[in-house]
Amino acid sequence: MKQYDLMILGPATRDVNIDYTGEESRIVGGAVTFCTPAAAATGAKVFAAVKANPEDAEVPAAFHVPAEDLAILPSRRTTEMRNRYFTADRERREASCAAQSDPITPDELPEVDCRMTHLAGLLYGDFPGELIEALKRRGQVTCDIQGYLRHNDGGKLVFHDWPEKRKYLPMFDILKADAAEAEILTGLSDRQEAAKLLIQWGVPEILISHNSEMLACDGRRMCRYPVTSRNLSGRTGRGDTVFGSYIAMRTLGADIDEALRYATACVSLKMETPGPFAGTRADVEAYMEEMGLRQ
Repeated sequence: MKQYDLMILGPATRDVNIDYTGEESRIVGGAVTFCTPAAAATGAKVFAAVKANPEDAEVPAAFHVPAEDLAILPSRRTTEMRNRYFTADRERREASCAAQSDPITPDELPEVDCRMTHLAGLLYGDFPGELIEALKRRGQVTCDIQGYLRHNDGGKLVFHDWPEKRKYLPMFDILKADAAEAEILTGLSDRQEAAKLLIQWGVPEILISHNSEMLACDGRRMCRYPVTSRNLSGRTGRGDTVFGSYIAMRTLGADIDEALRYATACVSLKMETPGPFAGTRADVEAYMEEMGLRQ
């Protein structure tokens, strides 16, 4: 059986994006779609397990990976998202959900030999609690907390705290949240203090994303690097790109500082071009040199 460093697990989406000028684009999106190429660019061996309707031929076509490194987990529907952006930097947006895929259950997990599995969720209900427990028995588990805080309320997307957070958060080896999600979880608007509290609650390692910087903490060190994008035309997928590259670097043996420095450079470069990251590790390292992100 082929061995992998990382399996990225989650629903793909059919996205309709409308920018602040009214221009509309349709793409295959979702956290798994943006995480996978960013992780693979590091040189890590990556497997993508994607929840989608098998009849949506556009979904597997969006993953430029060998067929043996991709599994489509059948769903009655593929998640459908609509994003309307109100500003050029895409920081202000209105999102809605026309359809949500079926939950991913433990019995449909691919039999893949991997060191780490990432829960690249979009909406509450994508991943039941028993899935976390099943994956934890297999190896390391990482999570984007978005999949437990963002709810589809009749098509409207709303955020709520996770009632079971104190039970499940300690099961994640690395957790990702953006600044707003960290505040929902902890009640703290200060990102450093939120990270410290999550560590106190039993999360071994946390990455918090923000439009100005990326922050990582493991209880011993707090690392921060500024976002250096020269334009924000590729803002969509920021959090997924930074975390996909970060956890991949960690599986390859990088410490949190090296992993965060690389991941911040990767997402800064990616945000200059729409779509998933299409570069190489050499491209990221050249960008790090150019933007002064090396130590």
